[in-house]
Amino acid sequence: MAEQGKGGGHPRRGIAGGAVWPNAVFENFYEKASNDPDELEIWCYSDRLSYAPGETLGLHISTTAERYDLTILRDGARPEAVHRAEGLVGRFHPALPDCSVTGCGWPVAYELAIPSDWRSGGYLVEAVAHGQDGATFTQHHVFLLRSAGAESAAPLLLVAATGTWTAYNDWGGSNHYEGITGPEGNLYSPVLSLDRPMSRGFVRLPVGAPRIPPREPLAPGAPPRYPHMEWAYANGYSKKYASAGWASYERPFLCWLEDQGYRVDLASLTDLHFNPGLLAPYKCVLFVGHDEYWSWQMRDAVDAYVEAGGRVARFAGNFLWQIRLEDEGRTQVCYKYRARAEDPYHGGPEAHLTTDCWEAPEVGRPGARTFGLNATRGMYAGWGGMCPRGAGGFTVYRPDHWAFAGSDLYYGDVFGAASRIFGYEVDGLDHIVRDGLPIPTGADGAPEDLEVLALGLATNVEEEHGNPDHEPFVADYDARFIAETLHGEATPETLDRVARGNGMIVNFPKGRGEVFHAGTCEWVAGLIDRDPFVERITRNVLDRFTK
Repeated sequence: MAEQGKGGGHPRRGIAGGAVWPNAVFENFYEKASNDPDELEIWCYSDRLSYAPGETLGLHISTTAERYDLTILRDGARPEAVHRAEGLVGRFHPALPDCSVTGCGWPVAYELAIPSDWRSGGYLVEAVAHGQDGATFTQHHVFLLRSAGAESAAPLLLVAATGTWTAYNDWGGSNHYEGITGPEGNLYSPVLSLDRPMSRGFVRLPVGAPRIPPREPLAPGAPPRYPHMEWAYANGYSKKYASAGWASYERPFLCWLEDQGYRVDLASLTDLHFNPGLLAPYKCVLFVGHDEYWSWQMRDAVDAYVEAGGRVARFAGNFLWQIRLEDEGRTQVCYKYRARAEDPYHGGPEAHLTTDCWEAPEVGRPGARTFGLNATRGMYAGWGGMCPRGAGGFTVYRPDHWAFAGSDLYYGDVFGAASRIFGYEVDGLDHIVRDGLPIPTGADGAPEDLEVLALGLATNVEEEHGNPDHEPFVADYDARFIAETLHGEATPETLDRVARGNGMIVNFPKGRGEVFHAGTCEWVAGLIDRDPFVERITRNVLDRFTK
């Protein structure tokens, strides 16, 4: 079955060598419906991110085919087909130009009462359109199934980074990074709808699809490259496939958990927003991968859970932006860099809900207060011109900590380097080194009892070394934003203060509970590669937290 689709910004074709690679980095290429009823296509999305057994799954589908098939699979270490419907009657519905902002608005085409015996997990919807000439077109979607209730809850709950999924999903043209909005049709959108399909690569990926940190070190004098975007450009995948989504992060972590025999339930961040009591039955709540976008209410849920005795294991990085959810969670709002100028909450009675970074004075809730680390003290490592020849792993400072038990790691060892687990975005703290040990200064909200177990170097600035073939992707854009946010303006002095960052592994008590945070997006790469140190540390944390 051929999976294909219309893209914006470039044709679906291969590229040779590096001749057109800058387009892959700087062009806003994306997936969208052709709106041509004569072109074979099928697109679908669900009416919610997650469901419980017994609730009704609603799929919104548009297809140019007269007939289509649906298969639903429980994904994981051993994927299992659980439902199939064949020969369904197709209906075509156009996608409006601003559907990434306002939603597609298609009617529900298929409903299913979710059986009570379906297990919690991630469920793939495979929609296959059949053309009259025997051709097929396949599209994938994913939804999460929660536990049936507290009585059947597993010890461990994996909460998918669905805020980040939405922020990066560029289906239809706009996300929180690039877009087709604004007066000239070239700006990212602070408002995104969940009523649209997920871009190609967010749900399924072929084996060998590049992750963001390159595995090979940058050769002397060579221009930094972005292999994941070049691969996406060449193969017709979303430019952001490696930054977010089920396929890159939650799925491989879940596969490892299942292979290791852990019982685990799944839920979405939106579930935490609207139902904070969902966390109560679990011994440990787990966050993984690239987990960048959270609402105030989501943080409240986690803080209350830990204060009451819960334990949080976060193998994730880049805890940066506050979001707001509207339309019962079907619209996500995040003004980001433009928040002070455009967010209507800024300067108002609920200014703390401004969709800025957590460390912004108007928000005033540093990420470290919940997870021990801040993204603004990170951020980039191991890609582009940002620490491209860095260690790629964490340097151990406190090998006697329980998280390293049985690992055979020594003081000063670096682990995870071969898998490039340190990147592509990391979280850190302001700290000093005393007697060879990193100690938080507390200046950026770090908890008093926090211990730094390991760390590495990161940066907020993409360096330029005068190579004519290198055009920076990040440059100093984020450093300027952080300098203006934290220090009032971007001057040479304030830029220098925020240019250098770090990523850390930390552990600390909080109320009656406890938090462990490995502040990197790419921890899961070590589990994919079965790195013995990464596996041992992960098991140590989860075994302690699920006792």
